[in-house]
Amino acid sequence: MIAIGQRVPDATLYEYFEVETGGCALGPNAFSVADLVRGRRVVVFGLPGAFTSTCSSKHLPGFVRHADAIRAAGIDEIWCVSVNDANVMGAWGREHGTTGKVRMLGDGSAEWTRLLGLDQDLSKRGMGVRSRRYVMVLDDGVVTHLAVEAPGEFKVSSAEAVLDVLRDGDGTLRKE
Repeated sequence: MIAIGQRVPDATLYEYFEVETGGCALGPNAFSVADLVRGRRVVVFGLPGAFTSTCSSKHLPGFVRHADAIRAAGIDEIWCVSVNDANVMGAWGREHGTTGKVRMLGDGSAEWTRLLGLDQDLSKRGMGVRSRRYVMVLDDGVVTHLAVEAPGEFKVSSAEAVLDVLRDGDGTLRKE
C-alpha cells in the first residue's frame, strides 16, 4: 500500500466533460495522474462506488459542502476517485453538484487503485474489484497524509477529518 512520503504512481484517470472546454472534448477525457499532480496540492478521496449508500449520503456530499474550506487551506484541487467509468462519475457528480468543487475521476479498470494498493475484492457482494475508502493529501505528487478506513467504517476519510489534518493546533487553517 502507498505510504506517507512516497510519490503516487502514474496512471490514467478519466473525467466526463459536459461541455468542450480548455482543450477537453465533450464526454470522457483521459488524464495522466503525474501531469495532474505536478506542482499542486491535491486532496484525493477514494470510495467503493458511485451511487452507493455511504458514498452518496456522506462521503461525497461532505467534500462538496466543505470544498471552500479545504481550498482555503492551500489545496488546489479535490478529487473523488472511484472504480467506475467516467460516464457514471459524471452523472454522479451532476446529481451532487460537484462542478467547480470536486473533480469526479473514474478509474474504471482499477489501474490506479491497484497501483496504490488500495483495491479490495467485493465480488461476493456483486461489485467486483473496488477501491477501499480513503483520503490522502498530495503535495507535488508525494503523499503527506493518508487515512484508510477499516472495512465498513466511515471515520477517518471524511471531509471533516481531512480538515482537522489541515488545521493548525489553534484551529486555524494551515496553508503549506
